[in-house]
Amino acid sequence: MQEFASADGTRLAYQVHGDGPPVLVVPGGPGRAGDYLTGLAGALGQRSAVILDNRGTGASQEPADPDSYRFEHLVDDIEALRAHLGLERVDLLGHSSAGNTSLLYTLRHPERVSRLILMCPSTRVVGIGVEDFEEALARRAHEEWYNSARRALVAWTGSTTVTDSVPHREVAAPFFYGRWDAAAQEHAHAEAHELSEPAAAGFYADITVDPDGIRAEAAMLTTPVLVVTGELDPFPTPATGAKLAALFPHGESFVQPGASHYPWLDDEEVLAEAVAGFLDRPPH
Repeated sequence: MQEFASADGTRLAYQVHGDGPPVLVVPGGPGRAGDYLTGLAGALGQRSAVILDNRGTGASQEPADPDSYRFEHLVDDIEALRAHLGLERVDLLGHSSAGNTSLLYTLRHPERVSRLILMCPSTRVVGIGVEDFEEALARRAHEEWYNSARRALVAWTGSTTVTDSVPHREVAAPFFYGRWDAAAQEHAHAEAHELSEPAAAGFYADITVDPDGIRAEAAMLTTPVLVVTGELDPFPTPATGAKLAALFPHGESFVQPGASHYPWLDDEEVLAEAVAGFLDRPPH
């Protein structure tokens, strides 16, 4: 684990996995430490994964100002990491809720991003709702865990605080894995230890961004963008990902068959083929 200081002096941590040119990887959750993403490194081809612990998570320091947990402020942490690494331009990957942060960073610093990967991203910042949610759940109706997981998912999405949602998250977790096997169960169980409730609660607090304005900026972005979704993911569904990819002049959508919210666990080789092919392509 290595450290650097962000613009406001908060000490942030990151870890590096693999060899080759770096891909900056920003965790989602929101509020989950980057450990859950370590398995993603194998899907990046001949690249290394530089995985950030967002402020207040994992080995990163809690900020003095709780308002700085908001996702639009986390953009500054990505820029500080880029500068710390001495990179003029980066390939950037944001997973889940970090899709919001990574997209905002790219729009704010387009000259710093060679390629952007939005993996199973939240689309909240651009105002795109979840498409085909009920259909996505129904695809798993044959699974033995379906009834209990669906009840938990409804309770989770209806929770008003992060604290209230925590008991439901692991019960609902099977929906977010293509196979509910031992590896998936271990990965899901780790969330309780990796989650920072203050960071999670602060991520979307008092949102100040303008979705219409963000979409207008996205329509002018020249950076290549790959939106990855899992065929079985209830949010974002493939239809949601396709709508997001369509916002960008150089956007493309990849749907991984049989995968859900953590596609590197479902089939690393299939994901690697899509991601490495995108990263190896010369930028526009």
